[in-house]
Amino acid sequence: MNFPASPKGPHFHLNVERSKLDVERSLAHASAETRRNFLGRSCSLLGGAALASLGLPNRTNAAAATGGHGLPSLPHFAPKAKRVIYLFMAGGPSHIDLFDYKPKMRELHGTELPDSVRGGQRITGMTSGQKEFPCVAPMFDFEKVGERQTWMNTQLLPHTAKIADKISIIRSMNTEAINHDPAITYINTGTQQFGHPSMGAWLAYGLGSLSDNLPAYVTMISVGKKPGQALYARLWGSGFLPSQYQGVQFRSGKDAVLYLNDPAGMDRDLRRTMLDGLGNLNRQRFQTVQDPEIEARISQYEMAFRMQSSVPDLMDISSEPDRVFEEYGPQSKEPGTFAANCVLARRMAERGVRFIQLFHRGWDQHGNLPKDLAHNCESVDQPAAALVKDLEERGMLEDTVVVFGGEFGRTIYSQGKLTKDNHGRDHHGRCFSTWVAGGGFKGGIDYGETDDYAWNITKDPVHINDFNATVLHNLGIDHERFSVKHQGLDSRLTGVESRRVVKELLV
Repeated sequence: MNFPASPKGPHFHLNVERSKLDVERSLAHASAETRRNFLGRSCSLLGGAALASLGLPNRTNAAAATGGHGLPSLPHFAPKAKRVIYLFMAGGPSHIDLFDYKPKMRELHGTELPDSVRGGQRITGMTSGQKEFPCVAPMFDFEKVGERQTWMNTQLLPHTAKIADKISIIRSMNTEAINHDPAITYINTGTQQFGHPSMGAWLAYGLGSLSDNLPAYVTMISVGKKPGQALYARLWGSGFLPSQYQGVQFRSGKDAVLYLNDPAGMDRDLRRTMLDGLGNLNRQRFQTVQDPEIEARISQYEMAFRMQSSVPDLMDISSEPDRVFEEYGPQSKEPGTFAANCVLARRMAERGVRFIQLFHRGWDQHGNLPKDLAHNCESVDQPAAALVKDLEERGMLEDTVVVFGGEFGRTIYSQGKLTKDNHGRDHHGRCFSTWVAGGGFKGGIDYGETDDYAWNITKDPVHINDFNATVLHNLGIDHERFSVKHQGLDSRLTGVESRRVVKELLV
């Protein structure tokens, strides 16, 4: 831009030069803003394309289309179940001592585990130095129960034995994992690698919640005789899915959900005003950068606001009649116990929580197994059985899948020194037992068989991802079609290998 010369003195010329400089700076700034806006818009478009390539919905449109209740393409077909309650015994409960008993084990007691049976299977570092591997028969009373006369430990599981005709016992579950963290990650996410969504997160993403006032996925933790292995939040995490689908951990203390209550001095109206303003700012930011985590943040703030009213009512079990506490057992009134969590699980199921997972820690019995196993079973046997009966009485068992199991089983050989009334067992993933009830699963059957050592599967193996595929099937989901593109793979809850729905388990 050219400025005419002026005869009006040096001050005028100085002002003109300043004006020229200001205009040039303004033009440069405008040019920079134009480039910045162009790049910003381009990044938004690329971000939307990236979301599409990942198989994740562009939440600007998808949220409106689904109403926040899952993907419009799901379910793939008519579901038999609406929800899942997963009773997870973390640490690996001994299938030999609970569900997979064979009379010949009494004859095998004290004999060496044959190499022909072991088949070169790798063992953990905890028993790799052992020179002898003596077989140990269960030190408990077993009886044949139910119409099908299936073996069960009636000494430690008397209440579960009474619902034998309502549950299917899968004795041929198997996993490749041999240590706790990989194994529990595997069965919860479909892979031993970190960073993948848990089953509950997959269902929250795909099917959404049945409630507007509670999360789709809730987890609670209780502890057995000994704490055992630590549990990490990634076990109920959302992995590469948006964080709004991760599980919400409910606790037994004063605040069931951390940071849910308003700080002192903030009332309900002020919180609503603050969230409205924050929501507007977040939506403006989302329009610029198209980051799905921004919508996740908005969603979670709104859910937390609604939960401020719904959670206290949910957690207040004082309205439950005395007969409920009698059915669930003496610990059902003690917050934080497995029994109390089972009562809450039923209340959550009634209120529309899609996936409820109760972790019970302390099943890693490398030593002192008879006493510690008995203590753990005393904590879970009655409430787990009561939950199944309670759901059935309320007409909810037919559309609720209830699962009871852990990440693997235990070895028939003793870990450490074998004494008359004490021993331990190491990890065993080649076969273990899980029971399941309701939600489209048959009741009163046994599926899969193992050898006399409960070491190898001899009939009808069920990989952990076969089982997960079967649970998804009952929820109306074809596991092979339910995937998200991640790191070049069509990632699924059931892994990238071929898996099957175990139709023999289904009604």
